[in-house]
Amino acid sequence: MFSQASGADRLNAFAGMFSLHNRLKKVMILGDVQTEKVLVVEGSSDRKKVQKILNEEVDILCTNGTISYQKMDSFVDELYDKDVYILTDSDESGDKLRKQFKREIPNARHLYIDRTYREVAAAPDYHIAAVLLGANFAIHTEYLYKG
Repeated sequence: MFSQASGADRLNAFAGMFSLHNRLKKVMILGDVQTEKVLVVEGSSDRKKVQKILNEEVDILCTNGTISYQKMDSFVDELYDKDVYILTDSDESGDKLRKQFKREIPNARHLYIDRTYREVAAAPDYHIAAVLLGANFAIHTEYLYKG
């Protein structure tokens, strides 16, 4: 193949193979790197509840209710390269917030509490632990038990 090609053709072919090698190397390296998990909740009481149950380092962001477009833009900029999980209350404001995040961060994973509890802060610890465990978060196992 290379014996009849001109010097420029050989150089271009080699450059193409080198470029492909570098792209594959990046994919292999990035495949081994775990992205940072971020959990978005509505309020500080939700954050406290979740923090005590988690058994791993997770950034927990509070929206403090509804989000302005400017604040959502800053969230999107901050979260674009992270594994984002949304855990909001099962009420009208939580649903509205969830819709905003679905629109702005479509790759975010949405976690749901049972509607009977309505609020993350009011849900029993074992329920929140089960929800987080279902999303592959490390939790303190003692919170899985009722009692």
